[in-house]
Amino acid sequence: MPTNGGRDMVSGGAKDAVDWLVSVAPDPEGCRREWERDPLGVTMLPAGRRWDVLILTGDLGYPTLDVLTRLTNRPGPVLADFGDSRTGFFVPPGTAARPLGTGVQAAGRGTWIVVPYPGRPTGGVRWLVPPDGTGHLTDPAALGLAMHEAAAALAEE
Repeated sequence: MPTNGGRDMVSGGAKDAVDWLVSVAPDPEGCRREWERDPLGVTMLPAGRRWDVLILTGDLGYPTLDVLTRLTNRPGPVLADFGDSRTGFFVPPGTAARPLGTGVQAAGRGTWIVVPYPGRPTGGVRWLVPPDGTGHLTDPAALGLAMHEAAAALAEE
């Protein structure tokens, strides 16, 4: 039987990702326990500590992710919500306080985001690019370039 709150059910990269994600919670161990028991597999975590999240509409988010994966070896974590109407890119903290492009929403200090448990299907919000536990985030400049390229391609269609 697991003696560490079920954490031995989480392997390698997923455990590191969970550790990294819950590190921002007011009570990391309590958050982990609740999250592991939640049948929906989601939790609310505060943005602005280790990351901000830039949120694009789904029609721009997926093309932006496609361009971004061509520009970089690996983008930082990326979320999609239920129905693919929004895509959230994890970027360095403080990015949300800067001027953003039209239609870009930001979650920074003082906001909370719904986060799915890495490696577990939720039926709702899900990882398009899961966190790897290292703290790797998407470079805001690369994301901006990818957004502009994706928007230009969409305008041509």
